[in-house]
Amino acid sequence: MTTGAVARRLGISPTTLRSWDRRYGMGPAVRDGGRHRRWTFEDIAVLEDMCRLTTSGVPPSEAAGVALSRANRSRAGSRANRSRAGSRANRSRAAEPEPAPAAGARRAARGAGPGGGLPLGDVRQEFRGLARAAVRLDGPAMDELLAGLVHGHGLVAAWEEVIAPTLHAVGRKWESSGDRYVEVEHLLSWHVSTVLRQVVGSAPPGPRDAAPVLMACLPGEQHSLPLEALAAGLAERALPMRMLGAAVPAEALAASVRRTGPSAVVLWSQSRRTADRTLARQVAATAFGVRGARTRPLVVLAGPGWGSRAPGPGMLRPAGLREALEVLARHCAAVADPFTT
Repeated sequence: MTTGAVARRLGISPTTLRSWDRRYGMGPAVRDGGRHRRWTFEDIAVLEDMCRLTTSGVPPSEAAGVALSRANRSRAGSRANRSRAGSRANRSRAAEPEPAPAAGARRAARGAGPGGGLPLGDVRQEFRGLARAAVRLDGPAMDELLAGLVHGHGLVAAWEEVIAPTLHAVGRKWESSGDRYVEVEHLLSWHVSTVLRQVVGSAPPGPRDAAPVLMACLPGEQHSLPLEALAAGLAERALPMRMLGAAVPAEALAASVRRTGPSAVVLWSQSRRTADRTLARQVAATAFGVRGARTRPLVVLAGPGWGSRAPGPGMLRPAGLREALEVLARHCAAVADPFTT
């Protein structure tokens, strides 16, 4: 493969590949005519190993040394295995050694740049690997990083400090460059959704007879990942919830409220175009329960689409995932035992 093709495959620039060759000896084993780089699959495997290491926060100079050392050990092991196989078969031919990469000069690692060329802002350096893995379309690396973030730092910190900023960065890159990064956003979203649902699946079950929190995106709203993060947070706290997902029609939302009798209804709006305050007021005014003891749900207006206007009666407007979880936890506790408040 050419340098340009390898760069596209790894999600890095050709200049970075040439720099790794010059600094760390990460170039191809064979050059066409002594000048043009032609990368074999074994060369690319070494580069992929280095990308995984830098994604996890290892400085480039150290990552290059580890990747080259692993490649040399693997090649040596392959030669030894072939030699033993030849002896058992009474063959006298020796395993032909494969050319090793050039030694290359080892230089001090420089400060890493923005993750994968995406505008991540002030996200902590050790988390930039998620953006690099997303640009490379490296699904296994994203799974490993996301699981480590959620389990190592907690769901809220992982979402607010890493996952949401990375999703926003990919979205901004897509908007500014046509459809160039749409595949990055789709794959990253799928892996984020996967890890969030794993949190829900592994959480302890909540009380079956408690009134649930009902969550829905407003009609026309397709961005459901923030609601999935909220669902994972509620599941961690063993709070019952029902997730309706993206673009719920108004009639279906009203029917769901009447059928489930929720303690709270979370309405997500990503843009002002989908923020329907009339529908929110209708949900807040929906009464259910037996005659003489009818009740209404708390309506939580979630997402940037609601703007800065004050919420109406029976509504709250949390600032983010952490505040939404705190509000809903207090409200569910008050509904379950009204004499404690």
